[in-house]
Amino acid sequence: MRQYISRTDIDKNGILAIGGKDFRYLRNVLRLKAGDMISVRLPSGELQPMTVCVIDEKMKKITLQVCDVVPSAKTENQPSETESIESTEFTLFMAVPKSAKFDQIVRQATECGIVRIVPVQTEFSQNGAEKMNFRSERFERIIKEARQQSGSPVNTRIEYCLNLTEAAELWQNETQNLSETEKLAVVLYERNDSTVSILEACERVQNPKKIALFCGSEGGISPSEIEFLQKSGFTAVHLKTNILRCETAALYGIATVQSGVSQS
Repeated sequence: MRQYISRTDIDKNGILAIGGKDFRYLRNVLRLKAGDMISVRLPSGELQPMTVCVIDEKMKKITLQVCDVVPSAKTENQPSETESIESTEFTLFMAVPKSAKFDQIVRQATECGIVRIVPVQTEFSQNGAEKMNFRSERFERIIKEARQQSGSPVNTRIEYCLNLTEAAELWQNETQNLSETEKLAVVLYERNDSTVSILEACERVQNPKKIALFCGSEGGISPSEIEFLQKSGFTAVHLKTNILRCETAALYGIATVQSGVSQS
């Protein structure tokens, strides 16, 4: 289900006027016409069904109006059931890869509903990663486009880049009051020594409130870093599949953990 993510609220008359780049998205990508219905994600997180009232091609402006939803009526852009944001907070700790790959990882993680992405400077990550601006307008645009395409209700965010020690401390501080059945932290490792499968790791969690997945960049994660993360509460898991690129491994790991936790 596609959606439009609005940075402004509906006015007192139930009207929302849209222009600029967002006009082009609604008009050229979604190809909306007067009378069409679209789901609008408001700044509060609420999903509001709205109808296209007027399309002004000259002014490059689309006017939307709040509408009543008929339960039996279904359109491509209308949600079929009431949405609820998952209570589990999923964090992706991503060792910083090359820029183009990181863009792809951000896009895919957003589509999967990851709450936050934490870039991490590791032994094999890109040089100067700690100086990169991960809160730039470019990343905001990537996240917005991914949410609109996928319909994700989760407002994915990217944190500042951390080193390995800071990343481990962040996880430990946030989960120190949770029981072992309420948290799960796994790190993907290309070697199979001292590892378990993701499904085995997920079986230990019964009521997950916080989940973390740590994925290496090109070159993976060094043995010393794996040892450090294991001492910091991360479970090393091995994907019994072909050798995966870091952007593929991140997506594969996210999907497997989400599936494993939902079945546990």
